[in-house]
Amino acid sequence: MNAELLDLKAFITVAEMGSFVRTAKALNLSQPALSRRIQKLEESLGAPLLERSTRHVNLTMTGRDFLPKVRRLIDEFETSVLAIHDIGARSSGLVSVAAVPTAVFYFLPRAIGRFAEAYPRIRIRILDIGANEGLEAVARGEVDFGINFIGASHAEIEFEKLVEDPFVLACRHDHPLASRKQVSWSEIVSHRVITVGRNSGNRALIDNALARQGLQLNWSYEVAHLSGSLGLVEEGLGIAVLPRLATPAAGHPIIHTVRLIEPEVSRTIGIVRRRGATLSPHASQFLKMLLEAWRSPSRASGHGKPRPRSAEASSNTISTGLKRKR
Repeated sequence: MNAELLDLKAFITVAEMGSFVRTAKALNLSQPALSRRIQKLEESLGAPLLERSTRHVNLTMTGRDFLPKVRRLIDEFETSVLAIHDIGARSSGLVSVAAVPTAVFYFLPRAIGRFAEAYPRIRIRILDIGANEGLEAVARGEVDFGINFIGASHAEIEFEKLVEDPFVLACRHDHPLASRKQVSWSEIVSHRVITVGRNSGNRALIDNALARQGLQLNWSYEVAHLSGSLGLVEEGLGIAVLPRLATPAAGHPIIHTVRLIEPEVSRTIGIVRRRGATLSPHASQFLKMLLEAWRSPSRASGHGKPRPRSAEASSNTISTGLKRKR
């Protein structure tokens, strides 16, 4: 006998609904495909299970005898699968995630808390590394998935958007630009700018966006991590350009953020996965919880959720000042 699980489920549904039309819609099948499944099952059994009329479908004597048995078979199978899943939930394991440091602060804690409650024996390894390194870790299969702002056009990477993160100006509350609602990139040329280095994904994104406008970012201080630029800003050494998610929470006693325009530059943060790769059950469940935590109505949005006080963007570096290219 060569009966597939889907054939058996199709037979049960037809018997319960008494209609091929309604069953086909319920199972998301075409009516010919559903008929072929039932016909194949009947051929495997060597006996008809259903009597078809123009308006209704009835069970044959064999079908009435077979229906409770196949129901019991499906119930036992699903119970066994749930039992195996429960064993998996209690087993040990490892989930690896490569995330830019901003994402570690902003996206992961809530999901990790929920996951740890459900799967206390599963360990989570977080590689808080730069965007380029994180993307390569995903592409090489060194981690299950990543949170990054590059990779949407990578041939080996699948990208699922989470949020748009604009670049803003960070300065002290007593800085002349702090009273402004918005500042153009060309206006910061007369100020001492703190930036991250050229190896940073953030720096490359900014330089490319400005080059399209005929602008170039000059800098007075260069750091390796965004948190370093915030430290220099607090000391009054200059102003910094950094992603909004990497800025301190609203109401910070020293640092104030101002919108940057002309042009508006932003990075798109999302989930990156190796194309065609299958996640382990634990990694798949953790990713599901992460997406649910981020998209749930109760989560705070980018406007209201407290931002990390010093979420550095790994090996990122930002420049200071702007000049028009000649």
